[in-house]
Amino acid sequence: MRVLVVDDERSLADLVAAGLARQAMAVDVAYRGDDADELLAVNDYDVVVLDRDLPGMHGDAVAQAVAERGATTRILMLTASGDLGDRVRGLELGADDYLAKPFEYPELVARVRALGRRSGPASPPVLRRGEIVLDTSRHVATRAGLDLGLSTKELMVLEVLLAADGRVVSAEELLEKVWDVNVDPFTNAVRVTVSKLRRKLGAPDPIRTLPGRGYQV
Repeated sequence: MRVLVVDDERSLADLVAAGLARQAMAVDVAYRGDDADELLAVNDYDVVVLDRDLPGMHGDAVAQAVAERGATTRILMLTASGDLGDRVRGLELGADDYLAKPFEYPELVARVRALGRRSGPASPPVLRRGEIVLDTSRHVATRAGLDLGLSTKELMVLEVLLAADGRVVSAEELLEKVWDVNVDPFTNAVRVTVSKLRRKLGAPDPIRTLPGRGYQV
């Protein structure tokens, strides 16, 4: 899942982003509404955690812009106000869910995950291919019942490959879904991570490399 966190309270935004990253999500951060709008225009996010009161461009305007572009991105609107009118207006402009500040972090994670399942075809919570089993909620991957001890990035790559259900996944798609906006597009991060994943998965190697096309499980 790829998420954009937008809040002008930098410490809060960074804290939320770090927490979601620990939940095996690729997370970008913006502190202004106009910066968020630019990121949303060029990247495919599953969910945006969007503060309502933002400098540069109001959160309502950002939500409206997402809706007008026809994006599948789901919006979790944050607000310091519990006013019903504010919540209704945000939902009318395109927000999918609302969470009032201050909030409990586990609830935020649960709401982000729920919205992520609605942003595209839902993947089952447990993905299987032969002896390989990935429990996406517990962030645990096993082969023949043995824990593979995968890193967060390795888990995320494996999830994308398994969820593709036999479809070839390009390196560009993996870069888009697993890494954040700060990654160098010419990096060898995908190749290195897939190589490490292969070693941990063991033999026989379940990942096929199709030159010029990508990877397939």
